[in-house]
Amino acid sequence: MRAKLILICAVGVLSFFLFACAPAAKQASVEVSCDDFSQQNNISKQVEVAAGGTVTVTLCSNSTTGFVWSETAQISDQSVLQQTDHKFVSPEAEGLVGAAGKEVWTFKALKKGTSTVSMEYSRPWEGGEKGVWTFNLTVTVK
Repeated sequence: MRAKLILICAVGVLSFFLFACAPAAKQASVEVSCDDFSQQNNISKQVEVAAGGTVTVTLCSNSTTGFVWSETAQISDQSVLQQTDHKFVSPEAEGLVGAAGKEVWTFKALKKGTSTVSMEYSRPWEGGEKGVWTFNLTVTVK
């Protein structure tokens, strides 16, 4: 009986170390829908990615309302994370005037560390509403 207990403990400890040392993913992605933003105006998420990997952020966007996400994300540590792309993806269903699309940002993980990415959904003209929705992503590069 004691031998079984020791074996079970040894397997448990070994499993813990194997999972704790598992490499971080080369790609990470986060998507936030219009429904998510309708429930909460300020959303924060966290992801982990391996150095050299990419992070993709996809956020609901409806330019017919006059609101747009910031073209360039605010990155707290640009030596850790770099924005490489930003594009608008129109709604999949044709003929839906005023339907929401998506804005997609791609970031490259440059080196180990932590950086925060922030975006605001605003009407960009003078006097327009600013930061109606905000999105913050903490990226840990392993």
